[in-house]
Amino acid sequence: MREPLIEHRLELGGYDTRVLELEGGGPPVLLIHGFADSADTWRLTLERLGRDGRRALAVDLPGFAEADPLPREGLVLEHYDVFAAAAVEHLAAEGEPVVVAGNSLGGAVALRLAARADLPLAGVVPVAPAGLDMPRWFSIIERDMVVRGLLGSPVPPPGPVVRRMVGEVYRQLAFARPREASGDIVRSFTGHLNDARSVTRFLDVGRRMLPELTLEAFQLDRIEIPVLLVWGDRDRMVSHSGARHVLEAVPGARYVELPSCGHCPQLEEPQAFAELLLAFQPVP
Repeated sequence: MREPLIEHRLELGGYDTRVLELEGGGPPVLLIHGFADSADTWRLTLERLGRDGRRALAVDLPGFAEADPLPREGLVLEHYDVFAAAAVEHLAAEGEPVVVAGNSLGGAVALRLAARADLPLAGVVPVAPAGLDMPRWFSIIERDMVVRGLLGSPVPPPGPVVRRMVGEVYRQLAFARPREASGDIVRSFTGHLNDARSVTRFLDVGRRMLPELTLEAFQLDRIEIPVLLVWGDRDRMVSHSGARHVLEAVPGARYVELPSCGHCPQLEEPQAFAELLLAFQPVP
């Protein structure tokens, strides 16, 4: 029986946010998006999980999409720790430990959760997690000529122009096959951008967070739960060389590289990614 997808508001760790939620059984799955993205990036994954009758929750991270803004004080990653831990507790309320999957920034959040022994976690699936190696992803975004032109325009461009320009940058950076990225997927990414100020706010979050994304921030030697790393072999944003740090530090960690795939396997190879996630059966 296919589970219906429910979109609603939820308070997690003191933050009001939008979530996409599936009722169901099996180990519940928490899905955390990447920088400047939203819960919508997981709709194809949720569709497959729903057909399998799995319990799942995709969230908008604070500071992005339709979630509350981040407080100006404190470390960004620590705010995300509080938020994501509350989402884990929400999903684990019925007693089953949770699998956390996250893409890019969301993968970094998932790895940080994995180092905690106080959470009901069954395992984590970081997808191209940011921060394990040289953080090229943010400089690539910030230096893009389209983004610089957008922010440097003396006349603020209207929302449709902002969304079209950012959508083209997204196509070129996130996908191995940019022209094959569907218009619906691109519109889903840009749909929460109202104007150039939205882009500025996202970049401000990135600049603030960048110094925090160091290898030491992950405490990999503390991870004792199963880890499945997933990467596209043509990722332009985050080098898959970072996987070695996890594989060396975490006994039993696995690594799967998807061929001809870019930074967002959940979008570019949705069936292959969903099957990997469904086949991940960690032992609590």
